[in-house]
Amino acid sequence: MVRRELGIGIGWRPEIADAVEGLPGVDWVEVVAENICVGHLPDPLLKLRERGVTVVPHGVSLGLGGAGRPDEGRLAELAAKATALGAPLVTEHIAFVRAGGPLTASPALEAGHLLPVPRTWDALDVLCENVRIAQDALPVPLALENIAALFSWPGEELTEGQFLAELVERTGVRLLIDVANLHTNHVNRGEDPAKALAELPVEAIAYVHVAGGVERDGVWHDSHAHPVPPAVLDILSDLAARVSPPGVLLERDDDFPPARELAAELASIRDTVRGAAPSADAVPVAPSRARAAGTVAPGVRERVGIAQAALLSALVAGTPAPEGFDHARLRVQSRALAGKRAGVVAKVAPELPQILGDGYRAAFLSYAAARPMRGGYRRDALDFAEHLLIDGRPDDPAARRRLTLWWQERSGVRPPGRAGRLVRAARAALVGR
Repeated sequence: MVRRELGIGIGWRPEIADAVEGLPGVDWVEVVAENICVGHLPDPLLKLRERGVTVVPHGVSLGLGGAGRPDEGRLAELAAKATALGAPLVTEHIAFVRAGGPLTASPALEAGHLLPVPRTWDALDVLCENVRIAQDALPVPLALENIAALFSWPGEELTEGQFLAELVERTGVRLLIDVANLHTNHVNRGEDPAKALAELPVEAIAYVHVAGGVERDGVWHDSHAHPVPPAVLDILSDLAARVSPPGVLLERDDDFPPARELAAELASIRDTVRGAAPSADAVPVAPSRARAAGTVAPGVRERVGIAQAALLSALVAGTPAPEGFDHARLRVQSRALAGKRAGVVAKVAPELPQILGDGYRAAFLSYAAARPMRGGYRRDALDFAEHLLIDGRPDDPAARRRLTLWWQERSGVRPPGRAGRLVRAARAALVGR
């Protein structure tokens, strides 16, 4: 397991591209893999690459913890992005993001969010085989991140540290440890971050995530939109006292502060790591050789798939919660998923809140209550608009005409050619009169 020193980095987002370019002490950046296209990389990201800044693609849609095998197309895209960026590794999450479909003979469901896998031997078997498949398809090493969760699965057989240690032992995969997620799971699930750090193989850490969140009604929300709290820095300090992390990265996804505040947070992270460096006589534990993950026994994928589909259906389709879950926590998670859908759809299709005005969020949440995502967020935006139009909304005729044109222009299989664009411009002029 070759150690790659990364240093202190920050998550690259278009909204802070200029700030990141001028921030002092940024050794590397991480970019959400699904937000970039090979051959059309953002100019600010290319400038960073030209300066020699390392760029690591961070995937969010593989769903390696799901019951199904990884999608070959998604793996190929992630591999191509790693190559285009000259990345030393790629990262993903220990999570499932979709469920149902042919494996369980039930409707296919999309979460639009990272959901926790049960820490059971069955789920571990499936995860390990999926990781092996991904490793074989990627041109660089893979590291997996522990996620934050609002709820626990009933009947779990392993702690988080044990689960991660067994995963590394079986597959040799690296770890991306998110200390903010350890804090989230401490607040929401009563799990001890120190115990998790003591149990996991810290020598397998590729790098570390640090982020902020907010507590509401006793639930910690991993928002990535708030300053890093002292409790998260304390966990980072604990980790850094156990092993010198190859890299530490600040995540910020919303409510971006001025560059000086980002610089101050990066400085605080750097000081925390330096102040907690392992003693000189500390000897890192040599990583064990990975054992073959083996083949998943017959019926295991189906059992895991049925459980995940039942849970996801309760969260996004309004079906009864499976037995053993905390119903109150599932309601919190369900509202969070719907709220995230509304926010992301507003970003990928900003015309919708413009057309619907103040009524956008309420209309979307009502739509999402019993209508799971069929695909990605762009598909969700089209489905939402179609739902409104079928229902004769919005009530204002001019707004309804604008929404109709918006939907017609985007629901075609092919993008409009020059003639189509001229027709669209003429329609827009007529609607604006």
